[in-house]
Amino acid sequence: MSAAVDGISMPPFWLGLLLIQFVAMPFGVFSVSGFNQPSDIVLPALTLGASVAAVMARFTRSAFFEVAQEDYVCTVRSKGLRQRLITWKHIMRNALIPIITMLGLQFGFLLGGSIVVESVFSWPGLGWLLIESIKTQDQPVIQALVMLFVFEFIVINLLVDLLYAVVNPAIRLR
Repeated sequence: MSAAVDGISMPPFWLGLLLIQFVAMPFGVFSVSGFNQPSDIVLPALTLGASVAAVMARFTRSAFFEVAQEDYVCTVRSKGLRQRLITWKHIMRNALIPIITMLGLQFGFLLGGSIVVESVFSWPGLGWLLIESIKTQDQPVIQALVMLFVFEFIVINLLVDLLYAVVNPAIRLR
């Protein structure tokens, strides 16, 4: 959990710079700018994924322990079921609802964080295009990209709502 706290507290641009300085530069395995070969996606993916993984690890742990302390879990334990069955069928299934919610929110973070990571690693992506459009005050491109990001966020939230019904059949779509 201390690694998770470190991952939460470290901003993505700083982690990206540290990965460039201590991984890419000394070993020369990854390029530090642009996308030239498939292995060049490793450092930006680590940069974006580290904070999301840290948040999800802490949140999953707290949701799991919160559900494990519920009364119905004590009842199931008293019936003599195996711990593995209790964990996967009763605890994890009920803990997945808040975890899925947090995962959907983390995708929004990834959309915003990709702008910073593209700047650090000099990737010509949509985040870079947005920053360049803001610098040149290109209003139609700015509006289009903001609408695209909003649409992506809406689709992600729709998928999260649909996943609720898959994880917990008691939640019905009406």
